Amino acid sequence: MDIAYQKYIPEKAIPFVQFLIETHNFTLKIVTQRQTKHGDFRKLPNGQFQITVNNNLNKYQFLLTLVHEIAHHVTHQKFGRVQPHGKEWKTVFQHLMLPFLRPEIYTKEMLPFLANYLQNPKASTDSDPNLSLILKENKAEKGKSFIHQIPIGSLFEFKNTLYKKGQKRRTRFECLKIETNKVYLFNQNVEIRLTENNQSIDHQ
Repeated sequence: MDIAYQKYIPEKAIPFVQFLIETHNFTLKIVTQRQTKHGDFRKLPNGQFQITVNNNLNKYQFLLTLVHEIAHHVTHQKFGRVQPHGKEWKTVFQHLMLPFLRPEIYTKEMLPFLANYLQNPKASTDSDPNLSLILKENKAEKGKSFIHQIPIGSLFEFKNTLYKKGQKRRTRFECLKIETNKVYLFNQNVEIRLTENNQSIDHQ
């Protein structure tokens, strides 16, 4: 097994990950960023199993994504074809994550959010904005900002589309799509790119 993955995860997690890799037979590929997913698990035409994880994730996100996908593999081996993120996967994922829930792997600030998420894990960690933000250590990608960081009324780009930030509704922000004048709700952990002419925007 290629040990290139070791630089992508917390150092203290390496023995646990190595054990999982040696116990469960799969190929790990580290791939360039995909907009729609952090990782995936699949059975290849030759019958072998492959897990891919995006290379742009920080070590905390990478580890959680890797264990998430290993849980798919283990669930497939134990139960066959079941709901992708159903009760079987949730139970396996919770079990596999237990050795990693320690302060030398995830910071003590992250651990309560992780524990809360793992009570009922969802298909994507991004669906839990508080967990997503703290796993990213509140650092957006270079050249981007989190939507909660920008002023109301700001124009921004998301997936090459222009929006205007509106008021917060409970946990999400109302944002106006300029092209269609329709309002969409954005989680606070969404990463956006501010436009250059925000100084002239009417903040209402």
